[in-house]
Amino acid sequence: MTASGEERPVNSGFVRSYVITGGRGLPDADDLTLVTLVTIAPDRQPYRNPSPEIQAIWDLCSGGYLSVAEVAGRLELPVGVVRLLLQDLADQGHLMRRKVPPPAQLVDRKILEEVLHGLHARFG
Repeated sequence: MTASGEERPVNSGFVRSYVITGGRGLPDADDLTLVTLVTIAPDRQPYRNPSPEIQAIWDLCSGGYLSVAEVAGRLELPVGVVRLLLQDLADQGHLMRRKVPPPAQLVDRKILEEVLHGLHARFG
């Protein structure tokens, strides 16, 4: 953050993604999707000398759940890079995540009709 309280992007200079990730490949997209919600586990302490990107993720995600896309957008880093860094934090036990709930199931039409008839009978 700056002295005025504004968030400063991590990627203020041009740094190649492979420098940030150490040349590692990206994790499976199914594990951390764009809408997966992540936060730092409340009982965890930051480790010594984290990279600027890890420190920025730690600071940002310590305040509650954010989606992977939000973290990437706020830090102005590629989503793939953020997913890899988040996966590192998860592997070390620092990250809690919530997967997106499954899509709603369609309710049987007969049940909806019975509810509608019940409402008509009760309230006319």
